[in-house]
Amino acid sequence: MNCPQTLERCTPVTSDRSLPTPKILLAGNNQPGLLRHLDGWPARWGGSRTFLIHFAENAQGLAKFANNSFDMAVLQAPAASELEDAVKQLVRVAKQGLITRN
Repeated sequence: MNCPQTLERCTPVTSDRSLPTPKILLAGNNQPGLLRHLDGWPARWGGSRTFLIHFAENAQGLAKFANNSFDMAVLQAPAASELEDAVKQLVRVAKQGLITRN
């Protein structure tokens, strides 16, 4: 099955319970605030997990990461002029993503 070139991801969101250390990306300058969004994620996994967390200064920093590099990414809301590119990059690098205002 070929995926059309849109902002939608055609692969399923990860549900691998055996994943020992999910890779997380936090992009923005309020990193403690972004960390709070990970509380309880993912709820479907039993027990505790150790996260491997990477930081980026802003949404523009996502361009340096490869496709599907992260299990979860939390992005601080970019300026309106940067929103379209930020969403494209978020969908490209992360299996799950969240854009938040902090």
